[in-house]
Amino acid sequence: MSRLVFIALAALLISGAARAEDEPRTVDPAASAAFDKKLFAAPMDADMTYACFRRRYDAAHLAQHARQKVSAMKLLVIARKPSAENREAYSFKLGFNYRGRKGNWDSSGYCKHAQNEITDGELRLSCGVECDGGHISVGLPRDGDGAVVRLERIRIWQTGKPDEENHEALVAGADDRMFRLERTALKECEPLVEDEEERLAMRQR
Repeated sequence: MSRLVFIALAALLISGAARAEDEPRTVDPAASAAFDKKLFAAPMDADMTYACFRRRYDAAHLAQHARQKVSAMKLLVIARKPSAENREAYSFKLGFNYRGRKGNWDSSGYCKHAQNEITDGELRLSCGVECDGGHISVGLPRDGDGAVVRLERIRIWQTGKPDEENHEALVAGADDRMFRLERTALKECEPLVEDEEERLAMRQR
């Protein structure tokens, strides 16, 4: 076998392995159901189920994480019955505040269960913003009742100004890659929802 042929075959094997690592594994329905039960902390509603998480970082935490840009974060996860208008069963709305910068910022997108090699087999919701707007993953902490948000880059807008031309990006830094949030009442996430009918539906849960 010539050296060029050997190198070509090796490159194909490496690229194939990399693709296999990035591709989600088949997710076991029982594992998905167990994940949902813990994430939503309630039986899944026939039409729509919500979970709200938040955290406001105190001065002591921010002093220990000098490079953290985010001072507060909220996450609303929604599970709904797929329809012609909403083909994805899961969606998210994320809101946060910058440290030392005024204003509220948010993002949103759709999710699906994902499990792959780089997560050590951990089941998570993999959530993306449309038009290559980046993504987050939502996992479960090993202890406690909350959610773990991980991100690399996600498109954001200033709340109330969803102009496509005015978007920015929240990019992970040394202290902004993973956020552990605690479960809270749904009313805390109402500001993330613009549609009045959807807010009313949340209040009935």
